Amino acid sequence: QVQLVESGGGSAQAGGSLRLSCAASGFAYDPSTNIMGWFRQAPGKEREGVASISPSGGLTAYADSVKGRFTISRDNAKNTLYLQMNSLKTEDTAMYYCTTGPRALGGGLKSTAYWYWGQGTQVTVSS
Repeated sequence: QVQLVESGGGSAQAGGSLRLSCAASGFAYDPSTNIMGWFRQAPGKEREGVASISPSGGLTAYADSVKGRFTISRDNAKNTLYLQMNSLKTEDTAMYYCTTGPRALGGGLKSTAYWYWGQGTQVTVSS
């Protein structure tokens, strides 16, 4: 099993910044083979992929809506995933989820590539 615990959510004004963190643990978690990602879900909308990162951190992918504003990173020594969110927009308001899955499933921005999910952290952006 893998446990994922997100933190860092909260409220921000449009144009502001927030940094999300996700601490991973559990016997099934191996940072050298697990792809990690961030997804979000706004009220009344489907969950969508925001960003993903390869085990080494050398490969990343972003949704078009966040490119140039969000940065995903990971610290494998600390088993922690991050999402730096800059130039926030009101449409970024959503519950943000950390997720991880085996490299064999390819990662990316499709939820089917991931096995374990955190409980989520709320991000609210006001104008």
